[in-house]
Amino acid sequence: MQFSSPFILSSLLLLSLPLIFLLAPRNTPPKAPPSLSAIGDPDEAEDLAFFRRATLASAEPVGRAGLRRRRASPPKIAFMFLINSDIGFAQLWERFFQGHERLLNVYVHADPSVDLVLPPTKSFKGRFIPAKATHRGSPTLISAARRLLAAALIDDPANAFFALVSQSCIPLHSFEYMYRALIADSGAPPSPLSSGSVPGPLHLRHRSFIEIISHDPGLWTRYIARGEDAMLPEVPFESFRVGSQFFVLARRHALLVVRDRRLWKKFRIPCLKTMNESCYPEEHYFPTLLDMQDPYGCSRYTLTRVNWTNSVDGHPHTYWPAEISGDLIYQLRKSNSTYSYFFARKFSPDCLEPLLHISNSIMFSD
Repeated sequence: MQFSSPFILSSLLLLSLPLIFLLAPRNTPPKAPPSLSAIGDPDEAEDLAFFRRATLASAEPVGRAGLRRRRASPPKIAFMFLINSDIGFAQLWERFFQGHERLLNVYVHADPSVDLVLPPTKSFKGRFIPAKATHRGSPTLISAARRLLAAALIDDPANAFFALVSQSCIPLHSFEYMYRALIADSGAPPSPLSSGSVPGPLHLRHRSFIEIISHDPGLWTRYIARGEDAMLPEVPFESFRVGSQFFVLARRHALLVVRDRRLWKKFRIPCLKTMNESCYPEEHYFPTLLDMQDPYGCSRYTLTRVNWTNSVDGHPHTYWPAEISGDLIYQLRKSNSTYSYFFARKFSPDCLEPLLHISNSIMFSD
């Protein structure tokens, strides 16, 4: 029995449709290559739940009793340590904090993959927050900073400023100097982020101190580190910024960071393996987000001094004991911005003794 040609052609066409569907290119963006630094969905879901808690905890207090409690507490500075080794300068920080405990809180995100020796100082005792592994040149460093911000928002509604530092950072001034400068600063113009908020010490239009650079020779290379169109449409190239890894954020900006979902879904994408030299997500996400959301509420400069002279493999100059002196501290403080630098990095752990030797007479004597 023979079949007509049209019938055969129709049958072949129907049989080939599934094959065509499987082989045809999909209209979806290509996935980034697998990476050990990628953030898994379970970790992401856990973080999002944590950030929602921080958002709810930061809601305005209801009623006069809630307002009285908030106004009764002085504004505090949350010092957030993002570390992957021992806090070698814990004794120096303890001396810096001494006598000002009611004006500060300490939070530590310590990489769980590293066997750390906990510092025997009271300010750091019990201040380690639930942490996850971090990898250089990956979005895990952004997540760690966001977890620190969320923990500080939940822990104490009096936290007004959030200073991110590392284990290799040191303070350059006394606590009094730093505190007075931050509390007195209200140079930001009215912001939509603070509209409708309740007046009070925590709701002044304080600025955040974070470096924000819009013109940099390597800006385009950093922008396409995940793929040429990977950041679109949420982050067009003209909105992309670079800046400092370490910052001091005002409370409203800390809350903005933990609330963000829109930009994070782009910066969460791992960089392409061929773009590792341009992949520093933590130096891109925070400046870009804050500049897009509240450009006039940021100073656009950092309070952490870093010496990039003779940098090696993306790491700044490391100071060694022989370099420690009063002259070095005075030099590191100098800035072309409104304030002198408050912090400096990067110091080797064996700088502790010479730094302690000049801490009271020079570093904390303004």
